[in-house]
Amino acid sequence: MSEPTGHPRNPAHASSDGHAFEISGGHPALDLANTVSRRSDPGDNREHLVDYGRLVTWSRQAGLLTAREADRLREVGEERPRAAVAALRRAVAAREAIFSIFSAISRGDRPPSAALDTLNGALPSAFGALRVAPDQGGFGWRFEHAPDDLAPMLAPILRSAAELLTSDDRDRVRECGSDTCFWLFLDRSKNGTRRWCDMKVCGNRAKARRHYQREKKARRGQR
Repeated sequence: MSEPTGHPRNPAHASSDGHAFEISGGHPALDLANTVSRRSDPGDNREHLVDYGRLVTWSRQAGLLTAREADRLREVGEERPRAAVAALRRAVAAREAIFSIFSAISRGDRPPSAALDTLNGALPSAFGALRVAPDQGGFGWRFEHAPDDLAPMLAPILRSAAELLTSDDRDRVRECGSDTCFWLFLDRSKNGTRRWCDMKVCGNRAKARRHYQREKKARRGQR
């Protein structure tokens, strides 16, 4: 797992490299699925979870960890590099299953059985971490993890993926209309016609390509 920079990354690396993720899926499970870019080109795709530190960074930016929790995970990850790599691999396996499931749904296809098996296999530990606790005068759900768990962000992700899959909102899952993007998002537009994961990125690129094609056609017509 590496970005095409020409420099291999140590997957156990736990400190922050300042990477900023695009959080545009509108749902935490879809945001995790979107930590790979250019899936259509296996030779030039962009893996953003290149090490354990990036997983912690993404989790913090996605609102799944507090700053204190992120700092603690980085410290433990540095002390236990093998466990950090194992946590990263669990996250990537969950991500690929989530992407396969919701990418198929966005196209109106049945999700691959292997991806559903992966999700179902991970759910017992995720739901096993749920606890009922006092919350703002009442009670609410919270996750309780063992101190040595280096992937506490996965339990809420897996729960949210299962809840999305079993809700009516699954019909609002879309795949970006770009020919190269393939990022997923939850379309909450009023008429359900959102096309791009991010209008400022893929939408503007598509507009620029259409403008270029019109200009090219006009130039040919003038010859």
